[in-house]
Amino acid sequence: MNDAWEYVTGADLWFTIGKGILQIILILVLSYLVVRISRKVVDRLFKKRDKGPIRITERRENTLKKLIKSVVAYVVYFIALIMILDGVFSLEVGALIAGAGVAGLAIGFGAQNLVRDIISGFFIIFEDQFSVGDYVGVAGIEGTVEEIGLRTTKVLSWTGEMHILPNGNVTQVINYSVHNGLAIVDINVPYENSVDDAERLINEVAVTLPDKYEFIVGTPEIIGVQNLEASYFVIRVIAETLPGFQWAAERNIRRDMQDHLYRSGIEIPSPRIVMYSREQKESLLDYSQKQRFEENQDKRQGYPDVESHGEQSPEND
Repeated sequence: MNDAWEYVTGADLWFTIGKGILQIILILVLSYLVVRISRKVVDRLFKKRDKGPIRITERRENTLKKLIKSVVAYVVYFIALIMILDGVFSLEVGALIAGAGVAGLAIGFGAQNLVRDIISGFFIIFEDQFSVGDYVGVAGIEGTVEEIGLRTTKVLSWTGEMHILPNGNVTQVINYSVHNGLAIVDINVPYENSVDDAERLINEVAVTLPDKYEFIVGTPEIIGVQNLEASYFVIRVIAETLPGFQWAAERNIRRDMQDHLYRSGIEIPSPRIVMYSREQKESLLDYSQKQRFEENQDKRQGYPDVESHGEQSPEND
């Protein structure tokens, strides 16, 4: 008992503990510095990409930068953990790694999803399916890609939700940021107005839109009358836009054209209901019945009489 107390209160134990704590702090600080320096080196290397022989797009550059930084951080912190276990706690790292390898085989059967996510992450990056900053639709979610990691992808929706998706679930991708978009706008015009007048007013607005909105590439075009409804006809207009701006273009085109049509005397069509009072209904029914009777009389006058066929009536016998 006295020996244990002397060991606990002795200077050697506390010196060893203090030395171990200092070593752990030193290893962690050095690891943190290495990660910070490596990130700055990566940023500097990619800043000089225009002068190098290898040219990559800005989208792919942002993705590779974040991926390289993540991989470097994982490797550095893993080495720091090995150094702490070996140098501070004096554990046999080789035996631990060998045991971990055997255990990894058993765990690997239960970690198939993890392996699938990592492999899918590599294919997403190297096939350039999408990059950081792209607006995509994936796994029923639409938003901007914030980060592509080895295991997960982060997508920020336009309403502010951050969706974290395992890369293995990324089976079908809609990338809206690769090619120019197409804005499709349907304009409702009442039947009281002619198609030619409506198209003329729409063209007056269309020629001004490319100068007003920089994300509209060319002058919007009129496709024609798209549909005929109960109280109005529909004119469809299309416009080419920059990638990801087709929805903003639709809103602005719809607003400007509707405002110009309204100022020119073409109002917004609305559903129409014709209502009659009981007296008006009866008079309309009487008028329709009288008109139908007169039409039938006119038709009867067009048929020949029986005597015209050469037959004699019994009254004349």
